[in-house]
Amino acid sequence: MTMHSEDLHPVAIPGYSGGPYTHHREFLDEHLFWLGHLHSCAGSEEAEELLFGPDYEASGEFHLQMNDTADWPTFTLALTAGHRFHIVCRTFEDDPGTDYLLHHPDWEQAELLAADEGHFMGPGLSWPELTAIAFNGQPGGSAADPHARLLLLLPALGDDDLPDDAPAILAPALADRTAVPDPGRLAELLLEGQGACGPAHWTTSDLGVRVNDGHYSFRNPANPFAPPPHRLAQVSAALTP
Repeated sequence: MTMHSEDLHPVAIPGYSGGPYTHHREFLDEHLFWLGHLHSCAGSEEAEELLFGPDYEASGEFHLQMNDTADWPTFTLALTAGHRFHIVCRTFEDDPGTDYLLHHPDWEQAELLAADEGHFMGPGLSWPELTAIAFNGQPGGSAADPHARLLLLLPALGDDDLPDDAPAILAPALADRTAVPDPGRLAELLLEGQGACGPAHWTTSDLGVRVNDGHYSFRNPANPFAPPPHRLAQVSAALTP
């Protein structure tokens, strides 16, 4: 496998150290990339079998080579009002992971919303927020396809109040971007598991700030590592569907 980038323009993420970051749009067309990216969402043996099928070893080899690169593959999604959502694949040899960050040029720093790694932090997104980002139709960024955007964001999801049609929304993205034999069933299983921390309960304050009750979530104001209230309000406003 040859690693290359179709877009070498540097990515700036204030307040977040690492990199160098480069866009790798070609990964979005590689089904082996998606298998590893969605691994943490497969919370059961059946889900893992459906996700990986005969490609378990090939997917592992792909991600070993990806993590052996000097740069950090980054996907930037355009949101409304100039906000940007960054999905950063950390290629540390001993500590790989994927970070989910939200930023606006007027903010001093990007907000880390979730980290998909051995010490998972999240969830960072509710289902309405995730689908609003995926299907907002905003131009710009390094991932414009709604199906790719939905799958990129999925490991940051945690929501105990999914609509009945959620699997029907996820399944076409799996069918489009992966080679799994039963995307409908896999969609059901991935939404049952919802990552390392599982579903969380979301509420909205009188001031319109959206928070959850996840023990490892940056968007739970009860957690000592959560951002201060005014920054949680900024995040909520930026992600309001």
